[in-house]
Amino acid sequence: TADLRAERLILAGLEQITPDIPVVAEESVASGRVPAELGDRFWLVDPLDGTKEFLSRNGEFTVNVALVQDGQPVFGVVHTPVLGATYVGGFGGATVTRGTETVPLQVVEPPSDGLRVLVSRSHLDDRTRDWLEKVPVKERVQAGSSLKFCRIAEGEADLYPRLGRTMEWDTAAGHAVLVAAGGAVRTLEGRPLTYGHEGFANPPFLAYGLWTADTVVEPDRLA
Repeated sequence: TADLRAERLILAGLEQITPDIPVVAEESVASGRVPAELGDRFWLVDPLDGTKEFLSRNGEFTVNVALVQDGQPVFGVVHTPVLGATYVGGFGGATVTRGTETVPLQVVEPPSDGLRVLVSRSHLDDRTRDWLEKVPVKERVQAGSSLKFCRIAEGEADLYPRLGRTMEWDTAAGHAVLVAAGGAVRTLEGRPLTYGHEGFANPPFLAYGLWTADTVVEPDRLA
Protein backbone atom coordinates (compact mmCIF):
# COMPACT_ATOMS: atom_id res chain seq x y z
CA THR A 1 0.00 0.00 0.00
CA ALA A 2 2.82 2.43 0.86
CA ASP A 3 4.58 1.56 -2.40
CA LEU A 4 1.50 2.24 -4.51
CA ARG A 5 0.47 5.45 -2.78
CA ALA A 6 3.99 6.89 -2.94
CA GLU A 7 4.31 6.01 -6.60
CA ARG A 8 1.03 7.74 -7.46
CA LEU A 9 2.23 10.93 -5.77
CA ILE A 10 5.64 10.86 -7.49
CA LEU A 11 4.19 10.14 -10.93
CA ALA A 12 1.72 12.99 -10.57
CA GLY A 13 4.53 15.36 -9.64
CA LEU A 14 6.76 14.29 -12.53
CA GLU A 15 3.84 14.63 -14.93
CA GLN A 16 3.47 18.25 -13.81
CA ILE A 17 7.12 19.27 -14.12
CA THR A 18 8.26 17.12 -17.08
CA PRO A 19 5.19 15.93 -19.01
CA ASP A 20 7.25 15.00 -22.07
CA ILE A 21 9.75 12.72 -20.29
CA PRO A 22 8.67 9.07 -19.91
CA VAL A 23 8.77 7.43 -16.47
CA VAL A 24 9.78 3.88 -15.58
CA ALA A 25 8.46 3.14 -12.09
CA GLU A 26 8.72 -0.12 -10.18
CA GLU A 27 5.07 -0.70 -9.36
CA SER A 28 3.92 0.40 -12.80
CA VAL A 29 6.32 -2.04 -14.47
CA ALA A 30 5.09 -4.81 -12.16
CA SER A 31 1.58 -4.07 -13.44
CA GLY A 32 2.72 -4.18 -17.07
CA ARG A 33 2.78 -0.41 -17.62
CA VAL A 34 6.05 0.31 -19.43
CA PRO A 35 6.55 3.33 -21.73
CA ALA A 36 6.46 2.29 -25.38
CA GLU A 37 9.40 4.57 -26.19
CA LEU A 38 12.06 5.57 -23.68
CA GLY A 39 14.20 7.65 -26.00
CA ASP A 40 17.48 9.02 -24.71
CA ARG A 41 16.01 10.55 -21.53
CA PHE A 42 13.66 9.07 -18.94
CA TRP A 43 12.92 8.95 -15.22
CA LEU A 44 13.50 5.90 -13.02
CA VAL A 45 11.40 5.73 -9.85
CA ASP A 46 11.45 3.40 -6.87
CA PRO A 47 8.82 4.70 -4.44
CA LEU A 48 9.96 2.43 -1.60
CA ASP A 49 13.43 0.91 -1.80
CA GLY A 50 14.22 -1.43 1.07
CA THR A 51 10.92 -3.17 1.71
CA LYS A 52 12.41 -5.39 4.43
CA GLU A 53 13.81 -2.31 6.15
CA PHE A 54 10.38 -0.66 5.93
CA LEU A 55 8.68 -3.70 7.43
CA SER A 56 11.29 -4.09 10.19
CA ARG A 57 10.91 -0.37 11.04
CA ASN A 58 14.66 0.30 11.18
CA GLY A 59 14.30 3.49 9.11
CA GLU A 60 16.70 2.45 6.35
CA PHE A 61 14.28 2.59 3.44
CA THR A 62 14.42 5.25 0.76
CA VAL A 63 12.48 6.95 -2.00
CA ASN A 64 14.52 7.00 -5.23
CA VAL A 65 13.99 9.26 -8.23
CA ALA A 66 16.59 9.52 -11.01
CA LEU A 67 16.82 11.14 -14.42
CA VAL A 68 18.68 9.03 -17.00
CA GLN A 69 20.28 10.65 -20.05
CA ASP A 70 22.01 8.54 -22.73
CA GLY A 71 22.19 5.54 -20.42
CA GLN A 72 23.64 7.37 -17.41
CA PRO A 73 21.87 8.76 -14.32
CA VAL A 74 22.60 12.49 -14.51
CA PHE A 75 20.40 13.58 -11.60
CA GLY A 76 19.19 11.66 -8.57
CA VAL A 77 17.31 12.18 -5.33
CA VAL A 78 17.43 9.68 -2.46
CA HIS A 79 15.06 10.61 0.36
CA THR A 80 14.91 8.88 3.75
CA PRO A 81 11.53 9.69 5.31
CA VAL A 82 12.39 8.31 8.77
CA LEU A 83 16.03 9.40 9.00
CA GLY A 84 15.15 12.85 7.70
CA ALA A 85 17.90 13.14 5.09
CA THR A 86 17.61 14.01 1.41
CA TYR A 87 20.57 13.28 -0.85
CA VAL A 88 20.75 15.02 -4.23
CA GLY A 89 23.34 14.49 -6.93
CA GLY A 90 23.99 15.82 -10.42
CA PHE A 91 24.46 19.07 -12.30
CA GLY A 92 27.52 20.27 -10.43
CA GLY A 93 27.79 18.25 -7.26
CA ALA A 94 26.13 16.28 -4.49
CA THR A 95 24.54 17.43 -1.24
CA VAL A 96 22.65 16.10 1.74
CA THR A 97 19.97 18.09 3.53
CA ARG A 98 18.99 17.37 7.13
CA GLY A 99 16.47 19.77 8.54
CA THR A 100 17.52 23.28 7.51
CA GLU A 101 21.17 22.36 6.90
CA THR A 102 22.49 21.42 3.45
CA VAL A 103 26.11 20.30 3.12
CA PRO A 104 28.17 19.17 0.11
CA LEU A 105 29.21 15.55 -0.28
CA GLN A 106 32.62 14.29 -1.34
CA VAL A 107 34.13 10.81 -1.34
CA VAL A 108 37.31 10.30 0.69
CA GLU A 109 40.53 8.32 0.48
CA PRO A 110 40.18 4.81 1.95
CA PRO A 111 41.97 4.06 5.23
CA SER A 112 45.52 2.76 4.74
CA ASP A 113 44.78 -0.44 6.65
CA GLY A 114 41.83 -1.65 4.57
CA LEU A 115 38.45 -0.79 3.13
CA ARG A 116 35.20 0.02 4.88
CA VAL A 117 32.91 -2.23 2.87
CA LEU A 118 29.14 -1.89 2.74
CA VAL A 119 27.11 -5.07 2.64
CA SER A 120 23.38 -5.45 2.25
CA ARG A 121 21.48 -5.81 5.51
CA SER A 122 18.91 -8.09 3.88
CA HIS A 123 20.49 -9.49 0.69
CA LEU A 124 24.12 -10.54 1.38
CA ASP A 125 24.75 -13.60 -0.77
CA ASP A 126 27.48 -16.26 -0.86
CA ARG A 127 28.97 -14.93 -4.09
CA THR A 128 29.54 -11.53 -2.50
CA ARG A 129 31.06 -13.13 0.61
CA ASP A 130 33.47 -15.10 -1.59
CA TRP A 131 34.40 -12.00 -3.61
CA LEU A 132 35.20 -10.06 -0.45
CA GLU A 133 37.81 -12.67 0.47
CA LYS A 134 39.97 -11.08 -2.26
CA VAL A 135 39.74 -7.56 -0.83
CA PRO A 136 41.54 -6.10 2.21
CA VAL A 137 38.56 -5.32 4.44
CA LYS A 138 38.99 -3.14 7.51
CA GLU A 139 35.32 -3.11 8.43
CA ARG A 140 32.02 -4.47 7.16
CA VAL A 141 29.14 -2.04 7.52
CA GLN A 142 25.54 -3.16 7.08
CA ALA A 143 23.04 -0.82 5.47
CA GLY A 144 19.73 -1.12 3.68
CA SER A 145 18.40 0.18 0.37
CA SER A 146 20.17 2.81 -1.76
CA LEU A 147 21.62 4.35 1.40
CA LYS A 148 24.76 2.34 0.64
CA PHE A 149 25.61 4.62 -2.30
CA CYS A 150 25.00 7.67 -0.10
CA ARG A 151 27.22 6.38 2.70
CA ILE A 152 30.14 6.24 0.25
CA ALA A 153 29.23 9.68 -1.13
CA GLU A 154 29.44 11.22 2.35
CA GLY A 155 32.76 9.54 3.14
CA GLU A 156 31.50 6.96 5.63
CA ALA A 157 32.43 3.93 3.52
CA ASP A 158 34.65 3.03 0.56
CA LEU A 159 33.19 0.12 -1.40
CA TYR A 160 29.84 -1.53 -2.08
CA PRO A 161 30.02 -4.74 -4.12
CA ARG A 162 26.66 -6.01 -5.33
CA LEU A 163 26.85 -9.33 -7.14
CA GLY A 164 23.24 -10.37 -6.56
CA ARG A 165 20.19 -9.23 -8.48
CA THR A 166 19.12 -5.58 -8.48
CA MET A 167 16.87 -3.53 -10.73
CA GLU A 168 17.66 -0.21 -12.38
CA TRP A 169 15.20 1.75 -10.22
CA ASP A 170 17.00 0.37 -7.14
CA THR A 171 20.32 1.93 -8.07
CA ALA A 172 20.01 4.90 -10.46
CA ALA A 173 19.35 7.64 -7.88
CA GLY A 174 22.10 6.51 -5.53
CA HIS A 175 24.40 6.05 -8.52
CA ALA A 176 23.83 9.70 -9.51
CA VAL A 177 24.54 10.93 -5.99
CA LEU A 178 27.75 8.89 -5.72
CA VAL A 179 29.13 9.96 -9.10
CA ALA A 180 28.34 13.62 -8.34
CA ALA A 181 30.33 13.23 -5.10
CA GLY A 182 33.37 11.92 -7.01
CA GLY A 183 32.75 8.18 -6.92
CA ALA A 184 31.97 5.57 -9.58
CA VAL A 185 29.71 2.59 -10.28
CA ARG A 186 31.09 -0.04 -12.65
CA THR A 187 30.48 -3.61 -13.72
CA LEU A 188 32.92 -6.30 -12.66
CA GLU A 189 34.56 -5.91 -16.08
CA GLY A 190 35.27 -2.26 -15.35
CA ARG A 191 32.62 -0.72 -17.60
CA PRO A 192 30.28 2.04 -16.39
CA LEU A 193 26.91 0.71 -15.21
CA THR A 194 24.31 1.82 -17.75
CA TYR A 195 20.52 2.07 -17.76
CA GLY A 196 17.58 1.51 -20.06
CA HIS A 197 18.09 -2.17 -20.83
CA GLU A 198 15.29 -4.55 -21.66
CA GLY A 199 13.84 -5.92 -18.44
CA PHE A 200 15.59 -3.20 -16.39
CA ALA A 201 17.83 -5.67 -14.50
CA ASN A 202 21.37 -4.69 -13.50
CA PRO A 203 24.46 -6.87 -13.90
CA PRO A 204 26.74 -7.32 -10.87
CA PHE A 205 28.53 -4.08 -10.05
CA LEU A 206 30.95 -2.29 -7.73
CA ALA A 207 30.18 1.13 -6.26
CA TYR A 208 33.15 2.93 -4.75
CA GLY A 209 34.73 6.27 -3.88
CA LEU A 210 38.43 6.88 -4.48
CA TRP A 211 39.35 3.21 -4.33
CA THR A 212 40.21 1.68 -7.72
CA ALA A 213 39.81 -2.03 -8.31
CA ASP A 214 43.10 -2.61 -10.11
CA THR A 215 45.11 -1.32 -7.15
CA VAL A 216 43.67 -3.94 -4.82
CA VAL A 217 42.59 -6.96 -6.85
CA GLU A 218 44.15 -8.27 -10.04
CA PRO A 219 41.84 -7.48 -12.97
CA ASP A 220 41.55 -11.14 -13.99
CA ARG A 221 40.18 -12.00 -10.53
CA LEU A 222 37.48 -9.35 -10.42
CA ALA A 223 34.90 -11.53 -12.11
